[in-house]
Amino acid sequence: MSRKPTKGYYVRGQFVAEGSELDLELKRELKGSVDQSKTDLKKASDRLQTLGESLLTLGAGATARLVETEHLPEKLLDAVNEAKRISNFEGRRRQMQFIGKLMRKLTDDSVAAIEAALDEQRRPSAQATLALHQAEQWRDQLIADDDALTRWLALDAQADVQHLRALIRQARKDAQDVKERPGEALRHGKAFREIFQIVREALGRDDPDAATPATDSE
Repeated sequence: MSRKPTKGYYVRGQFVAEGSELDLELKRELKGSVDQSKTDLKKASDRLQTLGESLLTLGAGATARLVETEHLPEKLLDAVNEAKRISNFEGRRRQMQFIGKLMRKLTDDSVAAIEAALDEQRRPSAQATLALHQAEQWRDQLIADDDALTRWLALDAQADVQHLRALIRQARKDAQDVKERPGEALRHGKAFREIFQIVREALGRDDPDAATPATDSE
């Protein structure tokens, strides 16, 4: 009586019998790879869904550049604009899912271009950064130098002089109190922060290039 052939398959030239330990090990590895692939696909899908939702916050200028460079298809742009108009929760949820579906059809280059546009929008502009530094310089000079107040009042005609003087005195007092307590961490008081806010708001009404505080070398 002839022996019934063993069922199996070949892997890299090696015969693997069905039900053998090697067969079970290979199947476990295969299942792990499939599960891992599903996980990766889910992560990629969620990332594109989130990126598509972020398109609703993208400014008009950046949006126009993406359209011009063909990284933002008309169908996706229309879907984003429609989502902005929908106020119903369920309707908006379905629209966002549709946007996610369209995002998954984009090329890698288009996805990268959209990410770059959003990143650029999140970064402060050079002008905003300059205004921030100037506000910090003015605050420090107002607290350190009596003459700085005269220069500031020439720049900000709307300043509440009495209130500003009081804040400067308090900020100096707070700084002195810290000096008299060596070893204690430096903590700026409310007056220090309020002077900064006053200066920053005033600079926002003016041309930042004309609001640079004078230095000792000038």
